Amino acid sequence: MTQRRADLLPNVTGAASDNTRTFNTATLGIDFPTGTNPVTGQPNPPVFDPNGQIMGPIQVLDLRARVAAPLLDLSAVERVRAARGQADATRADAGAQAEQAAAVAATSYLRVQRAEAQVENRRADSTLAAELVSIADQQLRAGTGVALDVTRARAQLAGTRAQLIAARNERDRTRLELLRALDLPLDAAIRLTDALTTLPVDETLPDDATAVSRALAQRPDLRAAERQVEAAQRQITAVRAEALPTVGAFADGGATGRTANHLLGTYTWGLQVSVPVFDGFRRGARVEETRAQADEAELRRRDLQAQAAVEVRGALLDLRGAREQLVAARERLQLAELEVSQARDRFRAGVAGNADVVTASQSLTGARTAYVDALSLYQSARVALARAQGAVTQLP
Repeated sequence: MTQRRADLLPNVTGAASDNTRTFNTATLGIDFPTGTNPVTGQPNPPVFDPNGQIMGPIQVLDLRARVAAPLLDLSAVERVRAARGQADATRADAGAQAEQAAAVAATSYLRVQRAEAQVENRRADSTLAAELVSIADQQLRAGTGVALDVTRARAQLAGTRAQLIAARNERDRTRLELLRALDLPLDAAIRLTDALTTLPVDETLPDDATAVSRALAQRPDLRAAERQVEAAQRQITAVRAEALPTVGAFADGGATGRTANHLLGTYTWGLQVSVPVFDGFRRGARVEETRAQADEAELRRRDLQAQAAVEVRGALLDLRGAREQLVAARERLQLAELEVSQARDRFRAGVAGNADVVTASQSLTGARTAYVDALSLYQSARVALARAQGAVTQLP
């Protein structure tokens, strides 16, 4: 834009020359009259040889400054406006890139939170398995239990420990991915300020029309497309305005002479009007070319609008579905916890073996995993909706 704006500003130049030259007097185009000698009555000899003669060398020293300023150039004005639109489009593109980067970072952050939640679940599973081992050992020593119950409990404990190791490894890998997404050193320490279970899940969802309207109003890529369309239309106007007259002013002033000791001031100033007459039909071809670019930008804008509407509606569908899955997963988790509690009480009372407890604990492990997955799916859907609306950086 600065380059285009320069077309409307004055240009100031300075020049200094010191040259020596010779010339042919016949090229001056001046015939000096010889006249008649009043004493002799004879014609005077010509000042210069009519066939030309070499004069010089003559040294000329010229020191001069020149200013030229446009007074009326509608084409340059439109080019500045088009450049301003392109600059706005570039800034909007930067905003779109920021939204994309924020979405990647948010997704990586959710993966770390999910991994952390799974580690906590596996720890809880290990604690339950260790408790079952302790109960089975106590019953075996008291003579009310069997060795099979102890073997089952220890096998369950070994399995939960293996799952805990795998969960920790997954957590460490997601942390590395988050550091890469944030462009941080891979050995930097990360401390999460919240947990997956503390993120909002009961917020009111907007209707489709409101969500789409918000996306069309604030998505950076849509704003960039709109600015590109405006810039292309301005460029068409600028090319057409080249057929209009332009008015400019110019002036120069300086000193000239044969030596630096004998310089005389001279100047030139004036107004200049330029009227394009014929340019070989280049201007019309450029208008058609620019119009094609404007049509392409308009098609791209419409396509982005349609894409934004599809993304928003799809994200809302995913979000509503994820909420229903979250309700079902929460209910399953509550029932699994109740089942484990009842089976453990029966096992502790010696009414039944620990087979029911092992089965219930396995169901609880699956329920915990499913609940964390449902939470992660719901939060990922929130990020997807914010990305579709161009509001990832506004997420709490």
